[in-house]
Amino acid sequence: MSKIAIVTGGSRGLGRNTVLNLAKRGVDAIFTYHSNQAEAEAVVGLVREAGRKAIALQLDTSKAGSFDAFVQSAGQALKELGAERFDYLVNNAGTSHHQSFAETTEEELDTLYNVHFKGVFFLTQKLLPLINDGGRIVNVSTGLTRIVTPGSAAYASMKGAVETLTKYQAKELGARGIAVNAVAPGAIATDFSGGMVRDNPDLNKRVAEITALGRAGEPDDIGPMIASLLSEDNRWVNAQRIEVSGGMSI
Repeated sequence: MSKIAIVTGGSRGLGRNTVLNLAKRGVDAIFTYHSNQAEAEAVVGLVREAGRKAIALQLDTSKAGSFDAFVQSAGQALKELGAERFDYLVNNAGTSHHQSFAETTEEELDTLYNVHFKGVFFLTQKLLPLINDGGRIVNVSTGLTRIVTPGSAAYASMKGAVETLTKYQAKELGARGIAVNAVAPGAIATDFSGGMVRDNPDLNKRVAEITALGRAGEPDDIGPMIASLLSEDNRWVNAQRIEVSGGMSI
């Protein structure tokens, strides 16, 4: 039976690329989208073209109260894929935030907390009965937990909490054979942050200048890495923060 992944935020950016690269490796997917159903269905079509199956489900990861209903929907989606449980979870969904520490509001911090930490914590918890023993979890973090860039204090702090959570999850879920790792991308040219790296030539150039491999990252630098990390090739990698930044700010 083929493996099945659940990927949050899988309709665009790094999540989309991850879903498509998992399909290339023979993995079916249930992925979430926030609001753009047409964009999500386009990804379903691309997965189908690759010879695999995908089901898109709407989810706002900032609303923990909706997770019970989502788990029920995921269970039904698994049945449609001919399974009762899934193998891989990629906590990728997220929002950006650029504001100085001094000017960040309580509302902004709460929003980031709900999406990037509380959402990851409780969605993973709710899905535990559905994930197979021996499964794998990847929490998407950021290079900004190491590379200090003014204006990212709140966002990076939430991702730092996720990196700590990753280690505790690995320890507590190890008895079930579930490996948990955090992947920390550097600056990637996607529509994240309004396409800030992708569409701003000056910023793209500055990123390239501080990156050892001489360019900003692309989605194809991240999706294949996550797909590989989930595979049996990396079954002994656990409780790690793996930065994928091309050697940014070293």
